[in-house]
Amino acid sequence: LWVGDGTMIDTDEGSLYLATVEDLFSRRLLGYAMSEHHDAALTVASLQMAVATRGGNVDGVIFHSDRGSEYTAACYQVECRKHGVVQSMGRVGCALDNAAAEAFNSTLKVEYVYRQRFRTRAEARVKIATWINDFYNTRRRHSANDGLPPIAFERQMAEKRHTSTALLRAAVA
Repeated sequence: LWVGDGTMIDTDEGSLYLATVEDLFSRRLLGYAMSEHHDAALTVASLQMAVATRGGNVDGVIFHSDRGSEYTAACYQVECRKHGVVQSMGRVGCALDNAAAEAFNSTLKVEYVYRQRFRTRAEARVKIATWINDFYNTRRRHSANDGLPPIAFERQMAEKRHTSTALLRAAVA
């Protein structure tokens, strides 16, 4: 299950919009895109990055978002179908239906964005991407992951699956 949302970041040049895709299993931010335009091209780019992060085979993934025009746009729906992603959307005007995605935006802003001054959109893009890749996914601990950062949690779970599979094969043989 993936969730996504968009948020606005202020810079001295004007607004920068961020669209994200988060995997609820590990809380890993799989995809993100930034633009000075809040539109479907932005959300499509974040989905494409998430698909690439997972190696291209995401058939059957459920993607949950709000009912914003960038998620209901035909080009976004086409991109979801292209990868076998099933769309799920919350009720109109109910932010709590997409609480997990909203929580990431809050974390980003409280822990990082509100402590910065971005002079340009380019500066904001670089610094936010660095925060996501070098801190949020790799070092920031999550209570949902028994205190592990998202990527460490994914590795731990993959090792447990591998061990379980090996034990099961040995027992059957």
